[in-house]
Amino acid sequence: MSVDTVREEQAIRRMTEHLVQVFTGIHSAEHVEVVVGTVRHRFDGRPVRDFIPVLVERVVRQELETAAGASGETPSETTAQAFQNTTADVRPDAATGTSPDNAGDTVDSPGIHAPENSAAPRVWTDRVRSKGFLSLALAAVVVVAVVVVVTTGGREEPETPAAAPPPLATVRGVIGSEKQAFFEDPQVVKAFAAKGVKVEVDPAGSRQIATSIDLGRYDFAFPSSAPAADRIQRQRHVSQKYTPFSSPMAIATFQPIADLLTKAGVVKKGAVRTFDVARYLALVAKDKRWDQLAGNKVYPVRKNILVSTTDPRTSNSAAMYLAIASYVANGNTVVHGATAEVEVLPTVSKLFLRQGYTENTTEGPFDEYLAVGMGPSPLVWIYEAQFVDAAAQGRIKPGMVLTYPSPTVLSKHTLVPLNASGDKVGRLLSTDPELQRLAAEHGFRSGDASQFAKVAADHDVPVAADLIDVVDTPSYDTLEQLLDGVAKSYG
Repeated sequence: MSVDTVREEQAIRRMTEHLVQVFTGIHSAEHVEVVVGTVRHRFDGRPVRDFIPVLVERVVRQELETAAGASGETPSETTAQAFQNTTADVRPDAATGTSPDNAGDTVDSPGIHAPENSAAPRVWTDRVRSKGFLSLALAAVVVVAVVVVVTTGGREEPETPAAAPPPLATVRGVIGSEKQAFFEDPQVVKAFAAKGVKVEVDPAGSRQIATSIDLGRYDFAFPSSAPAADRIQRQRHVSQKYTPFSSPMAIATFQPIADLLTKAGVVKKGAVRTFDVARYLALVAKDKRWDQLAGNKVYPVRKNILVSTTDPRTSNSAAMYLAIASYVANGNTVVHGATAEVEVLPTVSKLFLRQGYTENTTEGPFDEYLAVGMGPSPLVWIYEAQFVDAAAQGRIKPGMVLTYPSPTVLSKHTLVPLNASGDKVGRLLSTDPELQRLAAEHGFRSGDASQFAKVAADHDVPVAADLIDVVDTPSYDTLEQLLDGVAKSYG
């Protein structure tokens, strides 16, 4: 199976799942899948496949919406529907008992077998079955046939093939993994296609993008932090950059854990729950375990109290965690200079070394959080956007809680164009209203704060309306020194 075929299958699958959700309570999942399959077959053999998922979705939506409104049909529509449902009574083979070779419905007869079309009012059925009405129908068929023969000379007119859509300009980028769901969203694909662009992306850890990925194969780089983007700009001698959206760092936990840490003075209640990093570091410095917390009956395990992160050697989210921890460990001051680096390194290294195995991107630990529960990781370091996006998809279960570290940092998703094609993607992401709206639906904060606030409110996610307790990250060089120091601690 080719790469393009795999992508088309994936897009069709995601689109089908989306339509099942959209029409929940109106059409069954099985019916939606049947309609998608039937419509897709109409495009078999088309050489240009880029637009197929978008076109299929458009036709399927129209057919499902039309069927959903069947109860409000006008008499003329009902007549046509009844006539369509009883074509078997009008065909010569039904009347005479013969079986012509071409009898039966054609592939291009949508709706004939749909359940919602099978129950026309009895009055119209009786009329169709009546001898007089049948004669009129047959006469009409003969008249139409004569007109066709006269106008075409008895020859079949070849079907005019539909004009192929204009080719899309393919633009390739390497992105932080937390944005993969956004770029794979069929609506995002459609929005780019409307601008003549097909975007193909490869996910990677943001630090990997800045340090070890071969960027010569890409049109743009889209890490999740400004420091990583700055390094790419310097290395590639690029002056332009775009920051179409951002996301503060957050901690995903569970209600029993939040309540437990509230008693310990780490989590504080308010409009949103906050996670006091200074108090947390004090517990880590004392090697405090969960089973040593007073009154702990909900999670009495013999494990150190630690926030689960990604690998600081490859991932931006772990680098952001390091930036916050180093700021607090340095007396609430941004780390700068060799002396400060040496002083905070033992404290911040412990945060990572005691975790054991860590993954390269935030998708791994967050997916485990969603699927497994608090057993392996009661505190998970994430991007706020991941939690809001999961809530929009209905993946947040009761008892899952979003907290904000105090202080936090703002992860600025910064796109660095490597050529003119990449620059076009950056401009579209930053200015196109539809792409900005879709970014908000995936949990990202864009220039229009109201869009993000609406998405969060629609899905009952309490988010920080105003990000006040936000600190700056160290310079890229200082952050690299700290990350290298942590890496060496791994041995």
